[in-house]
Amino acid sequence: MKVGSYVALVCGLALGGGYILHGVAPGIPSDQVSTLATLACLALMAELLAFVLPRGARGSIAFIPYIATVLLVPSFWALVTVAAVKAIAEMAGLRERIRLLFNVAQLGVTICIAILVYRSLGGVSLVELQGLGIQKTTLRVGFAAFACFVCAFVANTAIVSRVIALSSGARTLQVWREVHLSTIGLDIMASPIVFVFAWIYAEWGPIIAASFWMPILGIRQLHTTNLELEQTNRELLELMIKSIEARDPYTSGHSRRVHDYALIIARALGFNAKLVEEIGTAALLHDVGKIYDKYAPILMKESRLSPEEWAIVKQHPVDGAELVATMTKLRNVVPAVRHHHENWNGTGYPDGLAGENIPLASRVIMLADTLDAMTTKRPYRDPLSEEIVRDEFVRCRGQQFDPSMVDKLLSADFWSKIFPPNLAETRVTALTLLSARRQRAKA
Repeated sequence: MKVGSYVALVCGLALGGGYILHGVAPGIPSDQVSTLATLACLALMAELLAFVLPRGARGSIAFIPYIATVLLVPSFWALVTVAAVKAIAEMAGLRERIRLLFNVAQLGVTICIAILVYRSLGGVSLVELQGLGIQKTTLRVGFAAFACFVCAFVANTAIVSRVIALSSGARTLQVWREVHLSTIGLDIMASPIVFVFAWIYAEWGPIIAASFWMPILGIRQLHTTNLELEQTNRELLELMIKSIEARDPYTSGHSRRVHDYALIIARALGFNAKLVEEIGTAALLHDVGKIYDKYAPILMKESRLSPEEWAIVKQHPVDGAELVATMTKLRNVVPAVRHHHENWNGTGYPDGLAGENIPLASRVIMLADTLDAMTTKRPYRDPLSEEIVRDEFVRCRGQQFDPSMVDKLLSADFWSKIFPPNLAETRVTALTLLSARRQRAKA
């Protein structure tokens, strides 16, 4: 299925859900109009302060007023209000038309499901339960509220993961794990916050509810600032890597390609999102030790290296690890950087580690590094063919490389991501997809 067809399907589901909801709960009391207006303002504020998630997805705490709308005004007009807020936020962000349609439609589907689940389990507007107290209110509608929250989370994350998978060529479950798995605990913990926020609004009105909301918004903004600082640090690291590679035109972009290959391999091996991220960071920094001046003449040399020069080159993993260790946030990737030239049979450098003693991330980087070295032009040879590359991995299986990783690498599903059939001349690989994702994230 193409992305356009999928977006059309989601739009159709949103319209169908709206039609059903209009038949179930078409109107609202006049005193709830101000409730919708207040929650709309809070949601719009949160939407305009959204933050970026992995693979270009976006997140915000607008889900708090959105789900609160379900608990306070579980009707067709809650859906209309939420959709209108989302559309305004998307237009303010100058989103392209298809993205605007998708984001509004997927949220519409999510809210429809949440309202229908809440009402079907006996949920009513918390305004109707005013005066019961938090305990009795929880006993009355707590299960329905939690069920609606879970269903909304599942619907939203599934719909978003699917569209990202279609646009990137990845598997839906893989995308879901990468984007949402690491935050699922926080999302579940947020459900009581949503419920308490809605209850406070029903009991004491918008002013007290807003005073409860503002600290949450402040914490979220602090989190966004931290994310932006991490992104700035990463961009500085990439700039440093580019300065190293500028010394050698033949390896220009090498670290970025190794990073991308390492991510493909790590995801194919089924690693969790945190480990995939660590492997990607280590892969990007694996040659950072070459920034020192002693490597400059060697990197610019066009002929084969002498034994003395090789002895110097073999120092770069140690130099790189020591440099990375000076940065507190990166100390967890130091072993991966230090040992990315260790061989499975113990003949590598700098420490001669063997087998399972080699860090997992280092084994992945070894594969990615070798793959890029064989498939790019060097001063002394042209890129190797797919057949030769495959034969080399088979030959070095259990010697240079982790045999289980090689088996995965050479499997039909995985190998086709590196060498797609019928594209031998254009050499369009999975790296193209990763590049496209980065461009979309910057857009």
